[in-house]
Amino acid sequence: MTLQAEDRRRGLDGFFAPRSIAVIGASDDPERIGGRPLHFCLNSGFSGPIYPVNPSRDTVQGLPAFADLDAVPGLVDLAILAVSADRIADTLRACGRKGARAAVIFSAGFAELGADGQAAQGGLVRIARENGMRLLGPNCLGFYAAASGACGTFSSALQGGMPARGGIGLITQSGAYGTHLLQMAKERRLGVAGWVSTGNEADVTVADCLAHMVEDPSVTAIGIYMEGVNQPETLLSALERARALRKPVVIMKVGASEVGAQAMQSHTASLAGSDASFQAAIEQAGALRTETTEQMFDILYAASVAPLPSGDRLGVLTVSGGAGVLMADAAAKHGLQVPPMPADAIDRMLLRNPFASPRNPVDITAQAINDFDLIPDYLTEMMRSGDYDAYVGFFTSWAGADRLGPLIFDALTRALDGFDKPFVMVGLLGDDLAARYDAAGIPSFADPSRAVAVLGALARLRAGFDRSGVAGILPDIGDPALPATQVSEAAAKARLAKAGIPCLPEEVARDADSAVALATAMGLPVAMKILSPDIAHKTDIGGVALGLNSADSVRDAARRMLTDIPRRMPDAHIEGVLITPMAGEGVELILGTQRDPIMGPMVMIGMGGILAEVAPDVVLARAPVTPDQALEMLGRLRAAALLDGVRGRPAADKAAVADAISRLSVLAFANADQIESIEINPLLARPDGVLALDALIVPRGHTEGEA
Repeated sequence: MTLQAEDRRRGLDGFFAPRSIAVIGASDDPERIGGRPLHFCLNSGFSGPIYPVNPSRDTVQGLPAFADLDAVPGLVDLAILAVSADRIADTLRACGRKGARAAVIFSAGFAELGADGQAAQGGLVRIARENGMRLLGPNCLGFYAAASGACGTFSSALQGGMPARGGIGLITQSGAYGTHLLQMAKERRLGVAGWVSTGNEADVTVADCLAHMVEDPSVTAIGIYMEGVNQPETLLSALERARALRKPVVIMKVGASEVGAQAMQSHTASLAGSDASFQAAIEQAGALRTETTEQMFDILYAASVAPLPSGDRLGVLTVSGGAGVLMADAAAKHGLQVPPMPADAIDRMLLRNPFASPRNPVDITAQAINDFDLIPDYLTEMMRSGDYDAYVGFFTSWAGADRLGPLIFDALTRALDGFDKPFVMVGLLGDDLAARYDAAGIPSFADPSRAVAVLGALARLRAGFDRSGVAGILPDIGDPALPATQVSEAAAKARLAKAGIPCLPEEVARDADSAVALATAMGLPVAMKILSPDIAHKTDIGGVALGLNSADSVRDAARRMLTDIPRRMPDAHIEGVLITPMAGEGVELILGTQRDPIMGPMVMIGMGGILAEVAPDVVLARAPVTPDQALEMLGRLRAAALLDGVRGRPAADKAAVADAISRLSVLAFANADQIESIEINPLLARPDGVLALDALIVPRGHTEGEA
């Protein structure tokens, strides 16, 4: 029995907004696993009834205790199971009898242990489904919901007090690292709306929690720690919904390295898939990925305080020339432009302060100590004349000094009153003053490079939001069916041509004499390739000859291929040689699709020829993509300028390239269940269109090049 997407999301209300809570295995000791959730709920403001279940005690932490769930007199909405793994199944059945909507299972000893544990975990899911109940865990640390005060967790991060209330949602697959994240959020004074650790994800997944938090108006930004992906369609749908609501989602996913992936598999029951495919898919859906926890929290913090920039133009205000250069370098690294102030504005600022260097970065210099109004005056001039999309100001230790600190705060907040673009303060502040800046909508950092990195990340988030979720219309490729068996290059190109991807005319010759006749009729020069469904890489075995411009050269090439290659590859079925006209000049690209085990079919475009071997330059996206989305992919290639024409060469027809990308992506998506990969290498981009010069279709279960 499976759950529909909407049911998966709605079912989480039983965790985050329960009407009552039962703690099974409740302890009177608030330091024990069974005592912590009870203690936290009593101290977090949860207003509903709490039922400790402990057959050995009459009271637990001052509340009446019950011998079992059946003895509880009222409704049990959320059940927190702090009992051993061997008791979980019977306890879940009891929860079902009480009508519980949700259950948290702390216990380990399930899917993370192997096949037997996986089977036992599947049994828990069946019990839950039969009773209309959602499960969090097993092998998890639970959750915390600020709005309701529900604390279904034994995480030590809630000891010593709850986090500050705010709009940040945190979702993590790891329990111990999730505790670390929540503790970091507390120490950084970040306002938390909710936190959840999903563990083995027998039922509730990271994707489900994201879908729930995206729709929660109290959550304004979401951070996720992931080890693997369950429910990829739910995840991507939730990310698209977050983009529609312009709600930032920042993801830290581990397991990118081989060693990391192996460690992850031993830690959870999640699946990894290709890291590059994951990266491409979440970027396509408008989310941002970070490499470190610090980066994730920096972005969540800034996004929860300041507006997102409308573009990538950065204005830098500083009292130190060195810091200005440092921030300009960081801007270039993080994709931000630092355009100069207009000439007339520079003249006005120099007239006001001849010691300044007001180009951008705008360096006030230490003259601001003698003439404090330079700070608001220069910032106002930058806002009025520079019209940048984001601003950063460096004020070193002045920002937190006893006399200058309050003056700088007042000057900046007056100048920025009603301003709808982000300004980040860089200075050495105490906690109280930093909190005042936060309340005024001004994030603060001590490190100039981190401040600029955050603004670069916010600009990328905004760009992701601004991309339409459905850009354009997918092309009609007619009958999309592909054969489920390996086919030759000629058959592969014939199928691509039916989908609307142009190919050269070609003929198959069975022997040398017919090769000469066909080549002569076609018009010399020609290209010749060995034709076999069992030979993927023809060049490696001498199976390609180009520029054959005479009957003798055609005959010699055909005899060699049809004689030598069968001796070298006796198990390969040789259909003959393929004769085609020479294609002429153009930009060689490589276009392909690959079925990712988690994300499904991915489409790739990259620079072909020698660049594909020595300096790979590719862009990935989840199939299908529209021609408009494919054009955006082309623009992200590092060598994209080659398509615009260089050194007198004509520009390539990028619209035709984008159309080919889109058509191939639709073909791969329609055949996702039976096709492993499709490759066009090269795809020749010319001024008047494109040509697929070689093609390979690999069915599921077939290794490329397998005889």
